[in-house]
Amino acid sequence: MSMLATVTLLASTLLGMNPAQAAPRPADVPAEFGSDWHDPLTAAPPIGKPATKSCEVTVAEAQFRDFTPYRGTYAPPRGCGDRWSKVVLRLDGKVKGRQFDRLGYLHIGGIEVFRTSTPQPSPDGIEWSVEKDVTRYTDTLRRSQDVEMLIGNVVDDTYTGVLGVKVKLTFYSGKPPTGTPDRVLTLQDGKLTTPRNSERIIAEVYATGSGGGCEEYWYLTVPDAAPYSCKADKGPYREVQIKVDGQLAGIAAPFPTVWTGGWSNPFLWYVTPGPRAFDIKPIEYDLTPFAGLLNDGRPHRIDVSVLGVHEGQTGWSTPVNVLVRQDAGSRHVTGALTANRASELTNSSVHTPRSAEHRLDTKGGHRLTVSGYVDTSHGRVTTTVRRTLANTSVHRWTESESTDGLTATWTDDETVTVGGRGPAEVTREHRTYTMDGTTTIAADARLRTVLTLGDRAAVEEFRGGRRTGWSRLDDTYTGDATYTTNVPRDQRHAVGTTSERYRLYGPATCHDRTVGTQQGVITVADDGC
Repeated sequence: MSMLATVTLLASTLLGMNPAQAAPRPADVPAEFGSDWHDPLTAAPPIGKPATKSCEVTVAEAQFRDFTPYRGTYAPPRGCGDRWSKVVLRLDGKVKGRQFDRLGYLHIGGIEVFRTSTPQPSPDGIEWSVEKDVTRYTDTLRRSQDVEMLIGNVVDDTYTGVLGVKVKLTFYSGKPPTGTPDRVLTLQDGKLTTPRNSERIIAEVYATGSGGGCEEYWYLTVPDAAPYSCKADKGPYREVQIKVDGQLAGIAAPFPTVWTGGWSNPFLWYVTPGPRAFDIKPIEYDLTPFAGLLNDGRPHRIDVSVLGVHEGQTGWSTPVNVLVRQDAGSRHVTGALTANRASELTNSSVHTPRSAEHRLDTKGGHRLTVSGYVDTSHGRVTTTVRRTLANTSVHRWTESESTDGLTATWTDDETVTVGGRGPAEVTREHRTYTMDGTTTIAADARLRTVLTLGDRAAVEEFRGGRRTGWSRLDDTYTGDATYTTNVPRDQRHAVGTTSERYRLYGPATCHDRTVGTQQGVITVADDGC
């Protein structure tokens, strides 16, 4: 089990309309998009905050006009000690005019604590806020650190939107939650040196396909032989792999993030972004089976790669943090890797040309099992990680690509078993990502996109065979937007309807909220719990 599994599903929220605010009457909805629309918001739950003393620190405040990073200095808060029950990051942003979606990051002490993208503005201007639970980075936040933040931007006569952002941290005093890492590390020249008494090691990778090229739409790429504008070696199957000293240590399916200009239709995303677009969640890999190897006091090579990308091709960013729990009763935790078995990779994309349309059927998958033990001050602890990936997709397009559609599903199943002197602890997580959409351009140059996205996760925890915890997440977005292409903005006559339903359940959690929009106006804001 990841030391963070029980809190992962409650990690962030995009703030917007207060749930108590009523949605406007349908008569208030304009016939088409105008020069302004509602500020961005989602149906995600707010982050719960303790009723304890709090202290606030501003980490960064900048106007991003180009690719010059903001650099500053962070200092821990005064008056709230150095042990916190929760730390919440909040980004407040505003932009006005015309601008593309942009990607950004925030580093504190070299640790990537936040990766984000931005909404596209209205001519009249918008504001948005994102909150994220960053308690896991407590070790970094206890000391003064250098700060670097960048949201790469271009401002000229056409793209006028300057991105103004302010980031602050709020610290809540109290006992840190169970499982908070003792150390947070980053790689030095691609190498990792862990404390010699590390007994739990988790790597997190903020993997994003981006940069404006085809890897931004990696799920639509086709093999070189097929006639389509975005190519890849074997097609759209992607897998994010991590290796320790050349040995395969973890595999994962990347989340198919759609940014706010995605699917050729920004009118889908002006108010409600796709899942995870404003807070990119890291992939987590449990490297504890390798702790016996890593704890020798020497630097070890850590490599992250994205399977399926043309060799030498850019388009993916994969920064790595490493979260460590230490054995307070031991100066040196020894151990060994006892098993490392990978199945043969499945990756098949079959192109079927037809007179009316082309079709690409893709099936991919992989399995990995790693196991190891550490001898701690409280006895020998064994950890076994089993991970199974699968991807199926059907991509259909016409010769001119005036019709382009994809139906795809990704699953990422992980079981972590931890055994020691007491009953075995087992955590099972089943992740499912879905995408079902089509873009068409009619003879009158009207472009229409109909799209459904799904982000689902089910987590179960067991101790001695008895279930001790569970959670269920289902975040589903649907959108249908149309506009006239290749004309000035005031002649696009754009219309769009979107809906997001975010459901999160657990033993003490019930969140079921739906937000709907039409032409940028909130028309539905319902709570089901």
